[in-house]
This record gives sequence, C-alpha cells and structure tokens, in this order.
Amino acid sequence: MCVWPRRSGKDICSYNLCIRELVKKPHTIFYVFPTFSSGRRILWDALDNDGKRILDYYLPDELVESKNEQLMRIRLVNGSVFQIIGSDSYDNTLIGTNPTGIVFSEFAISNPMAYSFIRPILSANQGWLLIVSTPRGRNFMHDIFQIAINSPKDWFVSKLTLDDTCHIPLEEVQRERESGEMSEDLQAQEYYTSFSLGIEGSFYCKIIDRMRLEGHIADVPWEPYHPVFTSWDIGLDTTSIIFFQVIGRSIHFIDYYESANKPLDHYINVIKSKEYKFSKHFGPHDMANREFTSGVSRLDFARGMGVTFDLAPNISIVDGIECVRANLPRTWMDATKCEQLIKVLENYRQEYDEKRKIYKGKPEHNWASHGADATRYAFLSLAKCSPSLSPEDLEKRYQEAMYGDQLPEMFRDTNKRYY
Repeated sequence: MCVWPRRSGKDICSYNLCIRELVKKPHTIFYVFPTFSSGRRILWDALDNDGKRILDYYLPDELVESKNEQLMRIRLVNGSVFQIIGSDSYDNTLIGTNPTGIVFSEFAISNPMAYSFIRPILSANQGWLLIVSTPRGRNFMHDIFQIAINSPKDWFVSKLTLDDTCHIPLEEVQRERESGEMSEDLQAQEYYTSFSLGIEGSFYCKIIDRMRLEGHIADVPWEPYHPVFTSWDIGLDTTSIIFFQVIGRSIHFIDYYESANKPLDHYINVIKSKEYKFSKHFGPHDMANREFTSGVSRLDFARGMGVTFDLAPNISIVDGIECVRANLPRTWMDATKCEQLIKVLENYRQEYDEKRKIYKGKPEHNWASHGADATRYAFLSLAKCSPSLSPEDLEKRYQEAMYGDQLPEMFRDTNKRYY
C-alpha cells in the first residue's frame, strides 16, 4: 500500500510494476481507477512531463500483441493481459474474469464495494493487490491503512510526504498557498498525506467529525416503543435504505442497507425480514413515474407487495443539502450498523472545476450519491414523522416498568383464560 503525495509519480511507478509482472509470466492485471473515464484520462491517454505517452513509453511495441482502445486493454505476446477499468462498473467488468493482480489508483475516492468484490477473487488465485492513493480524510481507505500497518506480515506500507519525495519545490508550495490556489488544509492532505483533515469539498465531513467528538456516533439501539421509519433512494444500479427513529427532538439512525443490481422486491423483502415496528416508508418523488416497459410505477409495485410509500418533498438538491446540514447535529448514528452510511456522508462532495481550481457547489455523482440522497429524503420527511407513542404503547411501557414481564403466565394480563 502506497500513500504518496499528489503528483509524486504514483501511477507511473505502479504501471511499471505491472509491466514487470506481466513480462515475467502470463498474468491478468486490472488497473482500477475511480471511474472508467478517469482511467482513460490519467493513464491510458496521459503524457509525461516530456510529452511522451506514458502507456507506450514504458511498454516496448515488441512485447505487445494487440490493443483495444475502446476497452483500454492490452494483450502481450506471452499471453498476459493488462486492462484499465473503473470502480463504478467493477461488477460488470470483473464477472467471469480471473485476475492475478489488481491495482487501485486513487483508492480514497473509489467505490469501496469494488474492493470487497475483488478481495475474494485474489484470495482464491493467490494474487496480489496494490493500493496507491492520496488520503481523503478518515474514510474507508484510512480503515484499510490501519489494517495494513497493523499487519506487517501481510502488507507492505509506504507512506511518504513532500519532505521525502521533494518532487515539488517548497517555493512553489508556498506560492500556491499565498495565491489561494490551495488552502493550507488541502496542502496538508495532498502534499503531506494527512488523514486527520476532512475531505476537501465534502458537504458533511466536518459535521460527522463533530458528531464523533460529541459521541453521536456510537451504539444506537432500536427503541421498540418508538416506530421505525425508512428512507429510500432507488437507483438503476444501487439502492440505499436508512432505518431511523424520531425520539423527542433527536433522530436515531439505527440501521442501513445498500446493495446493487437487485430488483425492488429484494429490498422490500429485506425490510420485511427486520423485526422493527414500521410506521412510514419514504421514497424519492420519481417513484410515481410509470416504467416504460411495464406501465407500472415502483410506487404501485411496492404497494402490491404490502409496502406503501410516502414521497419525499421534491425540492432542489441544494436546499436538501442544507436541510441535512441543519439536522445532522441532532442525529445519532449506530457506529456498526451505519458504518457504510457514515463513510458515504464523509465522501459526498462537490464537483471540482479543474480549470478554475474551484468547487462548483453541486454534488459529484459517485458511489456515495445514493446513500446521501436517502439521507436527504429522511430529513426532508421529518415533518411526516410523529415522535409520539400510541396510548397502547404508553400503557404497555408503564406496566412493564412497574411490574416487569416475569410474572407467572396465569397472572399476566394478556392471558384471558383466567378471567
């Protein structure tokens, strides 16, 4: 695992290591970027500082049998295969393949599900994995980094800073900071590989950090005497479900489920398998749209399976993000069951304008979008969530608090045979 500064040659080094393995014996190596398009831009079409195409300069033509420009795949004369893919489409690309080597580039902003999908394949093949990235706060990459440094027999870890690489003059770093091109926080992350800072451009990372400090991310148990609500984002690929309760003025996120490429009935069966006492289910406003092929909306399909949805208010994404920011400080999240959701919210960030060197203010669509959208729908629907208990629940809670539930069966109120 290599945690190196920005522009320090991570991908050139990793690409050369791949070539070294490819020529030693027949290998299949996948080079995974956050997205397919970023792989084309960063490596496949990239030029080095001397204007040479990186892909061709380090791999002699004599070793190449064929190249597929569309799939970004190279086949060598010895049978080895090298291919660039995106973590955003890992499942479609890797199904049925048998890689013996995987490189994750910019792992901190890749889809973490790709890593979970790939590890069993490499274990079965006794293959190898190389992760190269610059940090992006304490997200899933930080988790893997902690595992790596605590497992020296299984992992090699290289963590370098600008002081080690010296690839950018300090005068240039100072100029970027003084001119406002890069903030001091961003430089600490990009040049000095700091994990301690929030993700630059993240909408919620600083709030999540504060929630940790204040103990809002902890063990948050289900309260059986309060109803459970769900909030859904239903995508063409990924669907996310948040299970939450409203208790007084507090919001408790008690559970989270996310999966990809499953039909709607799969997710409905997931919530039916839970022991929670549900009150309402909130979904995106486009659930009411009828499918072109069947003529049936997802709203109607769910109702046919016994689940009725309330549609979240249809307001702008910007206003919805502000609603999340306003309500996160009074929210508690279960650290275990909502672990993936917490990572999602930390990595939900703004698009970055490379030319103008500024954030655009609108969210970047990536692997974190679905969970973040489900969070937004949950907070937008709070007005429809009643935190009060029914009279029956209040009476039952009183009876158990006063007398417990350990009375012999014949003396229990629920047993009508003895009256």
